[in-house]
Amino acid sequence: MSFEEKIRVTFAGQRLLALMGAQLVRVAAGEVDIALPFREDLGQQSGSLHAGTIAAIADTACGLASLTLMDPASDVVSVEFKLNLLAPAIGSRFLARGRVVRAGRNITFCQGEVLADDKKVVATITATMMQRRSQAAGRGSHEGRS
Repeated sequence: MSFEEKIRVTFAGQRLLALMGAQLVRVAAGEVDIALPFREDLGQQSGSLHAGTIAAIADTACGLASLTLMDPASDVVSVEFKLNLLAPAIGSRFLARGRVVRAGRNITFCQGEVLADDKKVVATITATMMQRRSQAAGRGSHEGRS
């Protein structure tokens, strides 16, 4: 399976993003873009997109960007991220861009941004991702967990 196929399969398993209506729009080595149309139920009382929604798409874009450069049998988990909210997230469409800055053997550092209507940066993110190697080839990510 190519890294792009793996990212598409992994994204399809992200039930929260599916619930939000997010779409995977670009996959390249070390880069992932996720689009999200605005919906009132994803916003806050002021009419802007909720910070938690912004965090979800930004974190996922960075995580998937890092996964493009990891061992095909591995998975990825967020170790930490810092989200800077720069402006009210007002728009009809949001684009989260995740980019790998440095990929290590176990830890990958990413940066990203969230744009409103493909032009105004409303948030930036820095994120540290960790490669999680599979215990057994072919096992699902939830098998064997307690």
